[in-house]
Amino acid sequence: MKNLVAITLLLVLVSCNERKTSSNQNVKISTMKDKSFTTTITVNKGVTSTFNAITNFRGWWSEDIEGNTDQLNDTFFYHYKDVHLCKLKLIELIPDKKLVYQVIANEFNFTKDKTEWVNTQLVFDLSTADGKTKVVFTHEGLVPEYECYKVCNDAWTSYIQGSLKNYIETGKGKPNGKEGGLNAELVAKWGLPDK
Repeated sequence: MKNLVAITLLLVLVSCNERKTSSNQNVKISTMKDKSFTTTITVNKGVTSTFNAITNFRGWWSEDIEGNTDQLNDTFFYHYKDVHLCKLKLIELIPDKKLVYQVIANEFNFTKDKTEWVNTQLVFDLSTADGKTKVVFTHEGLVPEYECYKVCNDAWTSYIQGSLKNYIETGKGKPNGKEGGLNAELVAKWGLPDK
């Protein structure tokens, strides 16, 4: 009798687990970790100044940001016209080591699923070697299956490899201006609706 109960319990657990792994949400989560967008820069600046530069999204992502970008548990709002609207929350801050921003709301005007970034995370991992600082940026959950992936891949590459790197090293990035800027170039390149 004990063996029958144990076998029944085991079968129930296995069937529950199979149901979980077959849901779209769980499949998406398992693939996110494997294929999320990531890029790395190495800068000739100390880790503290690099960390502080990253938290100033107005200096390298967009001048048109509302809210605090450097306070744990605070949210801020990014938008580029009506092309991209995004609300993020700083959920993890380890000084000079790591920053994690959770996307809590998002809308694109050029994808069928307007909310593709929701519940993804922007992760900045910092380390030092030979007097330089290495920044590994990962947009966890931004995966090739997303309709926005090619556009977002281009955008993040440009922002991190270009604007953020320059901002850290020279104090001058190339954020979106209040009246256009870097995203305007991407809107034209990809033929996106420009409202």
